[in-house]
This record gives sequence, structure tokens and C-alpha cells, in this order.
Amino acid sequence: MEHVDTGAAIAYRLWDVGYAIDLDRALDLLASSAPERVRPVRGEGQALQIPNPPITVLLGAESLVVGETEHDVELSARIFDFGVVSLRMKVRAPARCLWAEFTLFGQRLEHHPGLAAMTAHHLRLLTERIASAIERPVLAAVHEEYTVFRVSRITDADGGALDAEQLAGLDVVPLLLNENRLLSADAKRELLPHRFSYYGDDLVLLTWENALVVEPGQHDTDLQYIVEFANAQLLELRYYDALLDAELPRLYDDIEKARARHAVFPGRRFAALLQRLQAQVADSTELVERVENALKVTDDVYLARVYSASLELFRGRAWRAGIDRKLAILRDTYAMLNGEAQAARSETLEMAIVALIVVELIVGVVK
Repeated sequence: MEHVDTGAAIAYRLWDVGYAIDLDRALDLLASSAPERVRPVRGEGQALQIPNPPITVLLGAESLVVGETEHDVELSARIFDFGVVSLRMKVRAPARCLWAEFTLFGQRLEHHPGLAAMTAHHLRLLTERIASAIERPVLAAVHEEYTVFRVSRITDADGGALDAEQLAGLDVVPLLLNENRLLSADAKRELLPHRFSYYGDDLVLLTWENALVVEPGQHDTDLQYIVEFANAQLLELRYYDALLDAELPRLYDDIEKARARHAVFPGRRFAALLQRLQAQVADSTELVERVENALKVTDDVYLARVYSASLELFRGRAWRAGIDRKLAILRDTYAMLNGEAQAARSETLEMAIVALIVVELIVGVVK
């Protein structure tokens, strides 16, 4: 029987709270909570290039009843400059529990209603504290949820730590996929393809909603760092994809209304629309580029593999392709409306010239 020495579940709830956050200003506003600009602590930490490191701030502690047991919850948040706030709730599992008990603990915690209430309360308090640092504040409808199950080590019945090969044989399906029925070998291969080990006693398993990290080094949290970063980037891509989805139908309706409207100067009919389109394309392009360049992995092959797998798993390229396609539609629409406005202005100018010629002819005849 496998035992978990010390384990915890870290529930992440990520929200977009505005267009951007001034991190220097936020640091000043959060000074009483000892915030810090955390960077990776691995020896190869310089391989992660983060131009504007996010802020990590402690939010206190609460308690949560999971099953029939009360657990302490450590709350903290990470604030990203591109407008995302990630709330983290760390719930410790019972010490020296069976793997089956740890799995049950994780299943009960994953969609615990108490987490939603805790998130809403602390998100409101935090955003109120940093309100003046948020540019164009608005709480987006889309958000991300992710859980990392962190374990120091897993031992066998005799107390010996499982090695990487033995860890690979763990039944993680109930914990990570919340499936209690036996899955086929094909389903396991398809749903659990992202498995990594660096040393002989560690393991990282990534899925769409959860991850398992077996790591003896208590302070080595780089893997969680980059998975959280990938979730923050995913949230921004999802947010701007939804924003553009809503913009396109509204844009088509506004074009029809503008065309039906009679104007003294037809060339100015689309002026407001063109201005809105230009701002939308500029904002979306600038922020998406900033999000994608917020973290770069250079020469740490292991972290690069985990980060790339996270982006692949979260379908980052697919979301970006969708955004690019919609931005292309907006650019084409801008070009079409601008061309139509130019044609209307040219037609108005031609009519004015003709009218002046006619007036001059009439004046000449009268004289």
C-alpha cells in the first residue's frame, strides 16, 4: 500500500480584473502584506526570462471542512501585469495518509463549494486594495480553475520512497481525472500523455484541470510557477477570444445602422466605427503579444518541456489562431469601411466641384 508522507492541494482561481495592472503601484498599496516579486528558485532559474515578474502577496489563513475533517487553508495571490489575479488556496492533506485517502481528499476538494465563496470574498478585498493600480478595471465573465496536488514523497508499505519508475505506475486516474471506473489503456494514453521526471524520485503529471507534482524539495516550486503562468496566459487568450466573439456580431449590426443613417457628409458616416475598430485591434494585438512574451524559457530543457506541454495541453496555439483570425476580420472590415468612406468623400468632392462649375456657368450667363 502506498503512503503519502506530506501532501497538499493548491487550488488556483484566476480572474481577469482589468486591461493592465501597474505592479509598482500595487506593491506600494500592498506594503502592509509583505508582497514580493518572486522569481524561480532553481539553479537554472536564470533560464526563465520574465521581463515584469508578478507580485506574490499573502492573504491570511482560513479553515475548510473536507469530508468530516477541518483543514487549514493558506491563502495567497499572484498578480500579473497583464491584468490577471491568481488566488491560491493551499489545503494540507492528513499526514502520512494512504494514497487512496489522498485521492479521496483531492476528489472532495476539487469542486468544494467553500472554495468559491472563499475566492469571491478575497478577490473582492484584494481588488479593492489595488483598485488605483488597475487600468480600465472590469471583472471578466471568464475565469480559470486549476488544482495542483503537491506531494513530498510517496512510500511503500516498508517506508521506502518510490522511484520514478514506481511513481509512473501509480493509479492517478481517480485523482487527476475524477474517474472511478477503470479506463482502457488507450484512454489512459490519450488523457495522460504529459508525464515528466527529472530526478529518480520526482514526477510531474499534467491534465487539463489538475496536475500531480511529486517533489521532495519543499521550496522547489518552479513547476507550479510555470503551470500557473500558463494558466494566466490561457485566461487572457480565452478572454480576448470571447471579447472578439461578442464584438463581431455587434459590429455588423452597427455597420448596417451607419449605412442606413443619412448624413450631411457621407464620408464621416463610419468615423465612430473606424475609431472603435482601430482601438479594438490595437488593444487586442498589444496585450496578446505582451501576454505571450511575459515568460520565456531558454536553456533549461526540463522546464521548457513542462511549459511547452502546458501550453499544448491548454491549446494555447489554437486560442491564438482563433484570435488572429478574428483580428484579421476586424482589419479587413476596417479597410472596407475606410475605403467606402474614402469613396464617399471623393464622390462628395466631385459633386461639390460640379456644383461650383455649374454656379460659375450660371453667373457667366447672367452677366
